[in-house]
Amino acid sequence: MNNLQAMERNGRKGFTLIELMIVVAIIGILAAVALPAYQQYADKAKYSEVVLASSSHKLALEVCAQVEGTLIPASCGPGTGGVPANAGASGAVTSVTVSNGTATGVIITVVPAATGSIAATDTYVLTGALANGQVTWSDNCSDLC
Repeated sequence: MNNLQAMERNGRKGFTLIELMIVVAIIGILAAVALPAYQQYADKAKYSEVVLASSSHKLALEVCAQVEGTLIPASCGPGTGGVPANAGASGAVTSVTVSNGTATGVIITVVPAATGSIAATDTYVLTGALANGQVTWSDNCSDLC
């Protein structure tokens, strides 16, 4: 009995070329769908550092508003009333600034460093308003939050 007869008797072993091509095609389709979703997830994770950079200023402004009863920069501004001074570059952030928005409000602006698909123009702006002794916040975040 030769090798060919032995293989026919034992049955077929291994994969055919078409079966391997189907597996490769399925993996390619899954990768094409998963990669953009992963990139969006990674961008949101990077942008969370930008949002987090505003938290120390936000908390300090809330405490200052409770103590002082106002959000005007003379009482609750950068470096005044326990509010941190405007910050420069750090990690994924280029700058964090606090400015006067309205007579009863304040604006925190965080400029991100350009990384990946996050541009420096994707600035995070947090607007706070004091009403009835409470600071309410609103932001401009839509895509990356």
